[in-house]
Amino acid sequence: MAVKKETQTYLQIANSIKRGVFAPIYVLMGEEMFYIDKLQQMIVERALSEDERDFNLTVFYGTDCDMHDVVNTCRRYPAMSQYQVVVVKEAQNASNLDLLKHYAQKPLASTILVVCNKGGAIKAPELMAALKAGSVGVVFESKKLQEGDVASVIKNYVQERGCRIDEKSVSMMKDFVGTDVSRLVGELDKLVLLVGEGGSIVPEVIERNIGISKDFNNFELEVAVRTRNAAKAYRIVDYFERNSKRNPTVLTVSVLFSFFSNLLLANTARDKSESGIMAQLETKSPYRARIFIDAMRAYNTAACVRIIGYLREFDTKSKGINSRQNEYELLRELMYKIFYL
Repeated sequence: MAVKKETQTYLQIANSIKRGVFAPIYVLMGEEMFYIDKLQQMIVERALSEDERDFNLTVFYGTDCDMHDVVNTCRRYPAMSQYQVVVVKEAQNASNLDLLKHYAQKPLASTILVVCNKGGAIKAPELMAALKAGSVGVVFESKKLQEGDVASVIKNYVQERGCRIDEKSVSMMKDFVGTDVSRLVGELDKLVLLVGEGGSIVPEVIERNIGISKDFNNFELEVAVRTRNAAKAYRIVDYFERNSKRNPTVLTVSVLFSFFSNLLLANTARDKSESGIMAQLETKSPYRARIFIDAMRAYNTAACVRIIGYLREFDTKSKGINSRQNEYELLRELMYKIFYL
């Protein structure tokens, strides 16, 4: 299997592992630890049965392992198993990782070597060059999850677990958990177990079991704003203030800024058809495109520019610059400006 550092995604690698297609060497590196741990665990579980692991699974730790020992172990043959798996954890703390280049030049087909480097890119240029030259390994960089990617991670994970989730539920989970992948997966696992395989995760299930209100959240506030329902928007702000720990205004304003920034893009699109808006916003969701097509009737280009200015003003005032109002008073003021100015 060739090294495809630029194109290999978590799902691509995971799908290959599930089919029993293994590379001789995996280098799993990056800032987001969850995906590194998940792929390493998946390789072990798919390549070896529980009985086989006693004799065919060797785990080294970078803080105290000798790369010569790792190489010698990799060159052994498995005992009563198709594969042996050799894992180097905490490789970021190892010395002489480049010594693995000698093994990478001629790896055994019966050995699966997994190098886990957390916190950033691996510092082993000679090893990486050997992998690329020999096309014998998979390199995966687990980047820190960005806010804009959370929704797709939620959808993909729920789909991978054999369940469904609607747009509102995605937004509720995104607002509640943020970019902490481990916590996000933990909460989704609870919901998947509750609804069962083939089931649907809906707002009512989240409200009952996670404790997020299905009626008072940032998703509903965005709906109230884009449909110009001021009364509902003010009720949601009041709820946020009463439950301030779960509803920080910095997240709310981030959601509104994203919405109006995208709405501004939609307003300036040459092709304002559904497909044209999808292309302009770089989304594959017709549902999302229709939201902005409807919202353009309520907010034109000038209104979007003005409101983005109000959002920037909120950010400044919420930091105590030229204002002594608390953040929820500022949020009410922001709602007034959006609806009436």
